[in-house]
Formats: sequence, C-alpha cells, structure tokens
Amino acid sequence: MDHFCIDNRTVEPWLLNIRDKEFFTSLRNSCIIATMSMCLSMLIGIPAAYGMGRYKVPGRRIMLLAFLVSQMLPPSLMLTPMYLIFNKMGLLGTFWAPVVAISSGSIPFIVIILRSYFNSIPKSLDDAARIDGCNALQSFFLIMLPAIKTGIITVAVISFLGGWNDLAYSMTFNVMPEMRPLTANIYKFQSKYGTRWNAIMAYGAILVTPVVLAFVFLQKYIVGGLTAGAVKE
Repeated sequence: MDHFCIDNRTVEPWLLNIRDKEFFTSLRNSCIIATMSMCLSMLIGIPAAYGMGRYKVPGRRIMLLAFLVSQMLPPSLMLTPMYLIFNKMGLLGTFWAPVVAISSGSIPFIVIILRSYFNSIPKSLDDAARIDGCNALQSFFLIMLPAIKTGIITVAVISFLGGWNDLAYSMTFNVMPEMRPLTANIYKFQSKYGTRWNAIMAYGAILVTPVVLAFVFLQKYIVGGLTAGAVKE
C-alpha cells in the first residue's frame, strides 16, 4: 500500500482519514441519519404490520401489493418529486429530508416482513391476555412485541444499514458539506489531478465496519428472522 508524506513523516491512508477534520463530522451525520431513519421506520412500520397482520383491514391486499411495488422503485425515480415536496415543507438542508426519504422505503419492507410474524402468533395469546386483564395496547406491548423479538431485531438492523449506506438522498437534499454523511465524503478524494485510491479504500474500510459488526454479533437473529415468520403454523 502506498503512503502519504506529511511534514516529512510517512502517514498511512487510514490514519490520514482519521486525522481529517471532516471525518468525525460526517461520521456524526451518518449516525444521526441512520438512527433517525431506523426509529421513524420502526415507529410507523411495526404498528402498521400489527394492524395488517392481526385485523381484517379493508383493502389490505391492494396495500400489500402497493408496498411490494414500492420496493421495486429505484431511489433516482423518487428524487424529483421528493425534492419538490421537501422544498415546500422547508425540510431541505436538514436531516429530516433524507430521514423521511429513507423511511419511505424502509416502512413497506418492515410491514411486509413483520406482517407474517404477527400472523404466525396464535390467536389464543390474545384471548389469554384479555382474560388476564390486558387491553389491546397492553397486549401489543407486553405480548406481541416480545413474541416477535427476532423479527424486530432483523428489520431494525436492515433499516439502520439502509440509512447508513444512503448516498442519493443525502447528497440531493443536503447541499451543505457539513451536513453530508460518510458515503458522500468519499468523493472529495477524486479531483482533476487524480484519484487517491488508497485513501478511498481506507475510507471504505471504515465505512463498512458497522455493517460487519452488525452481522457478526446479530447474525443468528438476522438469519433466523428472515425465515421465522414465513410460515403460519
């Protein structure tokens, strides 16, 4: 691997990234965007999946079809209409613009995945909770959510990684450099004088670290969560 020379000292590319003043700012932005988009997606997606999985909602087949179709739409197709909407709402230049945009793609995914989990829970658990004095809200928090813990962890990790890896929404809706995440700052190593590939590779290694850690420590939940609610017994 090549090295960089600063003040007559040889510096590794990864160390150059750590010493970059913009690195920790972009790292903070990535954490904010990923965490906010995950929380917003879970806050809306889990109750929606519960309602569609446990109750006979009119038009739920059409809504599920719409959710599936929305997963096929590329982000580039949604940039222009979202930009116009966020501009009228005054969200451009804030973290809320990419957070809402990312959540709009994560929520249908959460509903599709968790709906099968709620469907697989026996109806007798609801009846037992009501006999014990729980209302619908208490049954949801005390019975249903612990029963689908594996599925919640799965969609939470995938939602977080969706926000962490976002590039298109963050670069389009946040034009100020201090608002951009790690994925957008990689472009600063490309200029008319050449491309600093070593710095880009070191930056990329830092960028994928949370992804690797998430799958290493939560692998059993993610693998089990992708199939646990697939079949109703």
